[in-house]
Amino acid sequence: MDWAETLTDFGTIAALALCYIVILLAAKALKDFLTPYHLIEELAKKDNPAIGITLGGYFLGVSFIFVGVVSGPSVSLQQDIFEVFGYSLLGLVFLNISRWCLDKVVFSKFCNITAIVEDQNCGMAAVRCGVYVATGLIAGGSLHGEGGGVLTAVAFFVLGQVTLLFFTRVYDWLTPYHLQIEVEKGNLAAGIGFGGTLAAVGLIIGRSTFGSFAGWTENLILFGELAISGAILLFAARFLVDKLILTGHDLDAEISGDQNVAAGFLEMFCSIGFAIVLVALI
Repeated sequence: MDWAETLTDFGTIAALALCYIVILLAAKALKDFLTPYHLIEELAKKDNPAIGITLGGYFLGVSFIFVGVVSGPSVSLQQDIFEVFGYSLLGLVFLNISRWCLDKVVFSKFCNITAIVEDQNCGMAAVRCGVYVATGLIAGGSLHGEGGGVLTAVAFFVLGQVTLLFFTRVYDWLTPYHLQIEVEKGNLAAGIGFGGTLAAVGLIIGRSTFGSFAGWTENLILFGELAISGAILLFAARFLVDKLILTGHDLDAEISGDQNVAAGFLEMFCSIGFAIVLVALI
């Protein structure tokens, strides 16, 4: 056994693990700064489950960003740490932009913060959790690889985020119930189903932005092929779940009419599972 090499590898792992902890602390500090409520008070004193769901999705998104950055090409430990910090902080900016997009573009008819903080709306929290996870996957893919830089990372993140927002509109259009109304009134099943589907779409879009930058034309064509076809197939998967798994019952009626949380979880896990298989086959 080469002990010198083993110690070097251990030192690298320890240094990157420390970087991850620092990034998590930076993410929490940024979250505290940007939100009008106190996280610890909501979590520990008011026992607000909606805040716990939201914050959990936020930190999971941070983890996906860190993994996307740290799994890129290595140059030297010092330069790797510098780039990991720089690109991870950029990813945190991406993550918080996604929250603003959700509040102002997708669920603009009611105050999302009031729903989560005052109403403790877990349905809204599940959606925001899904957005954070999806954005973390997209940002991690955009920040991964070599051959590009900050400009390409920002460009593909914006492209991925626009695609995600477009998907939310299509989802709302295809479902017979009004998504905003269901989430606003605290329908946990609708929030879980939609949030899980967003995470699945984020996984597919993240894969389409993942890898080295070969050129604008080549990478844009690849993005379009994977993101669009993947989103279409996810809608097909939802149809199959409705017709083949919930035989004799209607998935939309279970979610909107009965507010069946089990149906929401079924939609979430089937969407994510289908996305994992699709990404593995690409």
